[in-house]
Amino acid sequence: MPTPDQATSVSAVRKGRGATYDPHNRFAPTNSVAEDDGWWREEASTTIATEVREEVSKSALSWNKSPDLPFDRSLNPYRGCEHGCVYCFARPSHAYWDLSPGLDFETKLIARSGLVERLSEELCHPNYVCRPINLSGNTDCYQPLEATYQTTRRLLELLLECRHPVTLVTKSTLVLRDLELLAEMAEHRLVRVFVSLTSLDANLKRTLEPRAASPQARLRTIRELNTAGVPVGTLISPVIPGLTDHEIEKLLEAASRAGARTAAWMLLRLPYEVAPLFEAWLEAHYPERAAKVMSLMRQCRGGKAYDAKFGKRFRGEGVFADLIAQRFARASRQWNMQDRTEQGLNTRDFRPPRAQGDLFL
Repeated sequence: MPTPDQATSVSAVRKGRGATYDPHNRFAPTNSVAEDDGWWREEASTTIATEVREEVSKSALSWNKSPDLPFDRSLNPYRGCEHGCVYCFARPSHAYWDLSPGLDFETKLIARSGLVERLSEELCHPNYVCRPINLSGNTDCYQPLEATYQTTRRLLELLLECRHPVTLVTKSTLVLRDLELLAEMAEHRLVRVFVSLTSLDANLKRTLEPRAASPQARLRTIRELNTAGVPVGTLISPVIPGLTDHEIEKLLEAASRAGARTAAWMLLRLPYEVAPLFEAWLEAHYPERAAKVMSLMRQCRGGKAYDAKFGKRFRGEGVFADLIAQRFARASRQWNMQDRTEQGLNTRDFRPPRAQGDLFL
């Protein structure tokens, strides 16, 4: 549960939201703590409206040298994510914009304007080397905000025109809006889509991932992408010991039957503020399992809630983590699911945008 020095608001379940409170922004010079002085205080609202502000993009691509990732560059059209997944590893990044990784992360969003223009400029750089770009490296590029801003679609249109390969990860059915565009990219071997699956339990999803698509809707998305000829895989992520790990085999079976041909998994990650946020969520929704889940997590993380070391942060270690890996590998073989890979995408036909000030801008 949140402690007084962690929380800046009362911990409570909010309708349609994952986090139960706003932890302190660790970069802020001051910290406010609520104290009960005995006077009447208005109860916290059970609903919170979404706010959006725009940020002019100074650059487009984010680069990484992580040996754990199959890509070295990514694009993030939005900061924060209205899906509200309480476990999201990206929550701590919201502190860089003077916002809380808690409720702020899913209610105070930032739409990046000028991103297509910046990407066009970067692709024109004489030293640019074409390799697959990952969309949704930090937050979902098809979260509800995309229906209004359509930044993801405009980025895909630019990448298709340039014959630049891309991979994208989503848990939203909004990706089907761009089905014709993705199918055309697939004809040139320029795209792979990965649909994230966490659980087949719709009731669990409602609190764990409150504004993401339902499990059945995600399976339908896989099916329609596959039917349209778009290479599609699944990410069983995150695997939460004691809460969702028993579903590994069923998730892979369902994804395979829907048309997914590749699969990968990731153990729950609890960096920085995510750990107390997740523990508070457990206490609010699954108090009878909270101790067991956190005990299993610590068994997989060398006795801690999280271990950020390369080679361990995605898979964990120890007997329980090894068992998860073995079960996943066995079920993947049973359903003929291949490992996730960015290999095979076409980089040879890349052509930089014709000129800055082009029709993409």
